[in-house]
Amino acid sequence: GMNNSLQPDHLTVKLNGSAGQSLGAFAAPGLKLEVHGDANDYVGKGLSGGMITVRPPLGSPLVPHENTIIGNTVLYGATAGRLFANGRAGERFCVRNSGAIVVVEGCGSNGCEYMTGGQAVILGKVGDNFGAGMTGGMAFIYDEAGCFESRANPENIVWIRLASEYWTGVLKGLLEDHLAETRSPLAEDVLRNWDETAGKFWQVCPKEMLERLA
Repeated sequence: GMNNSLQPDHLTVKLNGSAGQSLGAFAAPGLKLEVHGDANDYVGKGLSGGMITVRPPLGSPLVPHENTIIGNTVLYGATAGRLFANGRAGERFCVRNSGAIVVVEGCGSNGCEYMTGGQAVILGKVGDNFGAGMTGGMAFIYDEAGCFESRANPENIVWIRLASEYWTGVLKGLLEDHLAETRSPLAEDVLRNWDETAGKFWQVCPKEMLERLA
């Protein structure tokens, strides 16, 4: 259960290759899954406090942020825990996430749909209809290509450049964790050139949250 009082990495499982459907579904605190390879749909479905990291196989020639490493409907209905993926996620990323924290390097359409809590950092392009029905949580998009605004669904969300010291610190901390967990070349690059790259992020906030914000 949620209150098993185990240390975050009480049990670490290291996997190589392709993980099938629902990797780490409902994973509880104390469990850490480290994948060198890729994973299918529903990674971290219902994630309940565990931690999942996915990175390309050692020696892979692929550019991580240009390639999908985890499938569709990642973190569906997750309540707590963390996911770091050194590559893109598919469609319906973070749908109904209510508390998990995640860094990925791009996602397909319908990202963060109906999200009610948690934090999502997307270091790269997002698909259409981003943030539809999003009522809670926070998302940060690294928009190097300058195309985020045409992909966002303006009905429930607003987006601004990084303005508050608090949220800038939250984002930077998550990028540092992502780099430590996955050795992401893009995260390393963004952090190294922070004075320049910080201005390319959007902070996406649900309209419902605006009056409650720190």
